[in-house]
Amino acid sequence: MKSNVRKFVFHDLQKIDGYIDPPDALVFLSLIEKQREENLSGGLAEIGVYYGRSYFLLRKLSAPDNNVLAIDLFDIEEDDAQYRRFLDNGKSLGIPVDEELVISGDSTRLDPEAITDKIGKVRFFSIDGGHLLHHVVADSRLAKNVLADHGIIAFDDTFNPAWPEVTIGVSDFLRRNSDTFAAFCMTKYKTYVCRREFHDLYQTAVREAAHLKPFEQAEMDFLGSKVIRLHNPINRRVAYELMQRLGMSALSEWAYRHG
Repeated sequence: MKSNVRKFVFHDLQKIDGYIDPPDALVFLSLIEKQREENLSGGLAEIGVYYGRSYFLLRKLSAPDNNVLAIDLFDIEEDDAQYRRFLDNGKSLGIPVDEELVISGDSTRLDPEAITDKIGKVRFFSIDGGHLLHHVVADSRLAKNVLADHGIIAFDDTFNPAWPEVTIGVSDFLRRNSDTFAAFCMTKYKTYVCRREFHDLYQTAVREAAHLKPFEQAEMDFLGSKVIRLHNPINRRVAYELMQRLGMSALSEWAYRHG
């Protein structure tokens, strides 16, 4: 991994409030690198920006292209404070937000053209918006309608017991579209999905990625497809969190990747 990307994932990104942790950041990196190697082009999009942690990760990984679309209600604070913090975070990271590629509104009411008119077909779509069933149904339908043939959908909180309807929504999406889509990778927090003809390519990318070697990998069956489950041992997670809280980011990376 290039040192500037490593520093961004393990140090800079952790300053931004959000929920994407290093295992998934490294999955994002591995998949986007594989797409670049295979000349699989397209835009990138995210529903559920919060304060921008995973959005800025997508921006960093897709650079120098500026084709990442952010979609969010930006309504969790009064007087546009969430949106202003989002913009400020971009300035602090040296990745200014392109406000022409921000949609402030309800993703469940978007037409596909609202996305494709801005960034074309999407090669990587992160879904972390509303966590009720109707949100997941609408967002997954939207992603399906704008996805490039080689596109990936990353569903967040798939098996989080706090949000059981996400599990139902993602499972229903895969069952309804079983002839077309399949999961190929799972982590503690996310499920990664693509069209079946690209399943083996992306699964091989996960299995062989140097960034993901520290994690335990197990193959499992899920709704008619083989899925790689990445597991990060608890001792490594605890060591990483402790060192992050103590401000020892350099050592925290070592613990995370080698501990």
